[in-house]
Amino acid sequence: MIAFLKGTLAGKTTSSAVVEVAGVGYAVGMSQAALSKLPEMGGAVEVHTYLQVSDSGIALYGFLTLEEKALFERLIGVGGVGPKVALAALSAFSPAALVAAVQAQDVAAVQRIPGVGKKTASRIILELKGSFDQGIAGLFEDEAPIAAVMAERLAGAREALLSMGFTSAEAEVALKGAPEDGDESVLVQYALKRLGSNA
Repeated sequence: MIAFLKGTLAGKTTSSAVVEVAGVGYAVGMSQAALSKLPEMGGAVEVHTYLQVSDSGIALYGFLTLEEKALFERLIGVGGVGPKVALAALSAFSPAALVAAVQAQDVAAVQRIPGVGKKTASRIILELKGSFDQGIAGLFEDEAPIAAVMAERLAGAREALLSMGFTSAEAEVALKGAPEDGDESVLVQYALKRLGSNA
């Protein structure tokens, strides 16, 4: 299975991106929220991916965070919810906001997902609410624990700081107390602010 793609952004539409890796262009379906955060054409990009094989063919879906990917996988496991609706959900809500709406059993909020009516919204809440007793951490109870996800992001942020010329000691100090829900880019920004204030 393709777990992630790391390459350059070769193209973008309203519903997908083309990521070029070693001369091969991969078409990756993405939420509008994720597409809006991608760099300019030719920029470096890394996306977590989900490969779906069905009767209608093979499709690759991409996500900028592991939370988005995990939530997408939970959503397509709900009866009547396919990849298109799951991506629409990620376009309309951040993972934390959608988890909160499901926890609150807020049918009206879930109905704000394009293409989701009252019946489907109720089914999403009914099938997923038990998974989210621990909030967004519940996304990972069947996969990597949240601590492992955070450790992976910290390692990525540390590597980015080292590539900028900071020492490993500086990187360690700068990343202390970093926000636990921040993705890799947020952690790097946090560290750079701290390094700047110490300069």
